[in-house]
Amino acid sequence: MSSNTSGMVDLEGGVTAAKGYSAAGIHAGIKKSSKDLAIVVSNPPAAVAGVFTTNRVQGATVKLCRERLRGGKASAIVINSGCANACTGARGIADAGRMAAVTASALKTAESTVFVCSTGTIGIFLPMDVIEKGIAKAAGLVSAQGGDDASEAIMTTDTGPKRAAVEFTAGGVKSRLGGMAKGAGMIEPKMATMLSFITTDAAVDGASLQNALARVVNRTFNRISVDGDQSCNDTVLLLANGAAAGAVLGEKHPDWPVFEAALENVAMRLAHKIVIDGEGATKFVTVQIRGAASDSDAEKAARAIANSLLVKTSWFGQDPNWGRVIDAAGYSGAIFDPDRVDISYDELAAVRGGMAAPGMTKGALAEVLKRKRFTVDVNLNAGAAETRLFTCDCSHEYVSINSEYTT
Repeated sequence: MSSNTSGMVDLEGGVTAAKGYSAAGIHAGIKKSSKDLAIVVSNPPAAVAGVFTTNRVQGATVKLCRERLRGGKASAIVINSGCANACTGARGIADAGRMAAVTASALKTAESTVFVCSTGTIGIFLPMDVIEKGIAKAAGLVSAQGGDDASEAIMTTDTGPKRAAVEFTAGGVKSRLGGMAKGAGMIEPKMATMLSFITTDAAVDGASLQNALARVVNRTFNRISVDGDQSCNDTVLLLANGAAAGAVLGEKHPDWPVFEAALENVAMRLAHKIVIDGEGATKFVTVQIRGAASDSDAEKAARAIANSLLVKTSWFGQDPNWGRVIDAAGYSGAIFDPDRVDISYDELAAVRGGMAAPGMTKGALAEVLKRKRFTVDVNLNAGAAETRLFTCDCSHEYVSINSEYTT
C-alpha cells in the first residue's frame, strides 16, 4: 500500500476492498475455458449510480440497468463475458431479465435490485441453460476474497485483470473505495466494450452519487481511446452501501471533495490500465492540447490526433512523423492558424511556428518514441482552452486480434 499526493492510501484489491461486498468469478461454459461469469454482492443493499454508452445501438443489459437505476438501490450485479447480448431483440431483453431473476432467487434478494451486464460478441444469444447453472454455482461461492476471480471473469481480449482501491477519511470515518474494469479494444467510451464496477462502504446520498459519477467519468473513462470505436454495452456502476458506518455524505458536506477525489483516483487508475492493455498496444501516449480557441476545439483536435491510424502506427514504428500530428489537428474542425502551431514530444521541440523546430533531429525524436510512455504536446496558440486524452499506438497485433476473434 502507498500514500498518494492527496493524503489517501492506495490499496491492493478491487471490487471487494470495501466493507460489505463479496464476489465470485467462475467458468460457467460461455467461453471454452476461461472464467466468464461474475457476481458482486452488497450487504446491505447500496445506493447506486450509473453511466452508460451513448451509442444508439445498446445492449439488452444496458436497457435493463437504465430501468433498474430508477429504483436507486443495488444488492447485486451479475456479469457475463463472451456474449454481449446486443442486437438480440425481444429474446435478449427476456434473457437479461432472466439473469436478474435467477440471481435474485439464488441470493434471496429483491429482483429489482439486481443489475445485469454482458460483454463479448454482438449479435448472438446467451446460452441461458449454461448461464443459469453458472449463476447458481457462483452465488454459492461469493466471498470477500472473491474480487480477484470476479475481475478475471469479466475479461474478453484483456491480457489481465484491472483492479484498483483506495482508503480515505471523510466525516471522521475511514472508508474504502475499490473497483474493477475490463476493456482492451473497441474503446472510446464517451459515456467501449468497457465495463467498470466501483464500490464504496461510505454512505452517500443517491443524487450526489450520480452527479459525482458523471463528473468523474468525464474526467477519466471519457478521456481514453484505444481505437476510436464506441461499444454498445459500455457501463459504469457505482455502489455505496454505508457499511463504514459514517455520516451520509453529499455534495454540501465539507469532506465531499475527499470522496470525489477518491472516486477519481480509482477511476483514473482503471482507465489508464485499459489504455495500457489496449489490444496490441506497446505505448501509453498522452495527447495534450493547449492554446485552443474553445473547449470544443481542444476536444476535436485531441480526438483527431489520438484516433488517427497514421499517427498511431507511426508511434508504433517509432517514426517521428510530426506531419501526421499537425495534419490530424488540421482536419479535426478546430479553428487555428497552422503557422502558429507548436508541437513537442516530451521535452523535445518538434515544431515551432508550424515548421520543423530549429535544431530538431528525427533521431532525437525517435529516441522519445522508444519510451513506453510519452506525451505529444500540441499548442495551437489560438486561445486558452486545453484538454488531454490518454491513448496508445496501433500495432500489427491489433490487426491480428481483430481479424479473428473467438471467445
